Amino acid sequence: MTKRNALSPAFVKNAPPGKHCDGGGLWLHVRDTGGQWVLRYAVMGKRREMGLGGVRDVSLKEAREYAEQYRRMARDGTDPIRERRQRKAAMLRPENNLKDIAQEAYEARKSQLKGDDTAGRWFSPIEKHVLPRLGRMPVEDISARDVKDALAPIWHTKAETARKAANRLQIVIKHAAAMELNVDIGVVEKAKQLLGRPRHTPQNTPSVSWQDAPAFYQSLEEPTITHLALRLLMLTGSRSMPIRFAHVDQLQGDVWIIPAANMKATVGKARDFHIPMSKEALSVWQTATQFARDGYLFPGTRKGVISDATMSRLMERRELDARPHGFRSTLRTWLTDQTDASYEVGETILAHQVGTKVHRTYQHSDMLEQRRPYMEQWANYLKGDLGPFGSWTSPLYSPVL
Repeated sequence: MTKRNALSPAFVKNAPPGKHCDGGGLWLHVRDTGGQWVLRYAVMGKRREMGLGGVRDVSLKEAREYAEQYRRMARDGTDPIRERRQRKAAMLRPENNLKDIAQEAYEARKSQLKGDDTAGRWFSPIEKHVLPRLGRMPVEDISARDVKDALAPIWHTKAETARKAANRLQIVIKHAAAMELNVDIGVVEKAKQLLGRPRHTPQNTPSVSWQDAPAFYQSLEEPTITHLALRLLMLTGSRSMPIRFAHVDQLQGDVWIIPAANMKATVGKARDFHIPMSKEALSVWQTATQFARDGYLFPGTRKGVISDATMSRLMERRELDARPHGFRSTLRTWLTDQTDASYEVGETILAHQVGTKVHRTYQHSDMLEQRRPYMEQWANYLKGDLGPFGSWTSPLYSPVL
């Protein structure tokens, strides 16, 4: 058995053609074209040979260091040849930078997002605040400090956006780990520790007070797409997406059936939502049908449907801080302050989930009939039929004395 370190630098420099053993499986193969280092090893009972480079590029000392590294790897059950191939492939694959991995993770997740996220909202936080700084970096090289530096500019000033960007980045890192890339799975959490608790206090969407809501509603008197859309939004307490994509086929009698695809929920978990329509809401719907295009009640100027921005701009032009989404808060506050609506009914009117997951499994009622009188009374209040306050008790409930 050849002893270890049998060769010397002088011998390597002037070695004759042939195979010369340095020990421990390290060999020097010399041909007329030059010398080549070769390591012989066994892994899982299988004998293997791998080249370590030519003597012009790899010294005797370096060859021994490589040999020891790969022998240790083989003892642990890892095939050095396979490991080296994987590393070379990883270095050559351009998608291993964060930008490409993020795009791949996004494409894989699209099927779980509403409408396949055609507006790009899911990807936007990471695209705007992480990729400009880290996009070209190999995902395996990204450290907690790198993530911290990317998120720091918005961590305290745009806390909600920063939270979304961090969550999206964590999903991308997990995707990279699933690709068997050597990433730090905890890199985002470590970055959060470095950043500390955000100082920014989240702000709710500004809303019109319920006392001022009738005046605004009654000012929407023009039979235009924007006015009608805002009126229907106020009357139903709906989010803007169901309003924008309201279709003539969705009205069944006096019930508006919003498809699950237009509801705010994880794809596969959303259900159709039924809204009992007040007489006023039905009247607005009927008026809007004259503007319908391809069945959609509120079409855009050139194509598609009306945008969120169109409704928001109307409120901006009137110098209001409130935005359309805030009317949900307006309705909810009115229900609490001016009616006897139970918590469950109030939350269901806004299509919020009520109760525990187990409770929802067995509770299939959408409280349609319980909601109906409150929606009628809300419409009457907005029209000004109840005076300045419109305090009211549902005939379905008796107040507790």
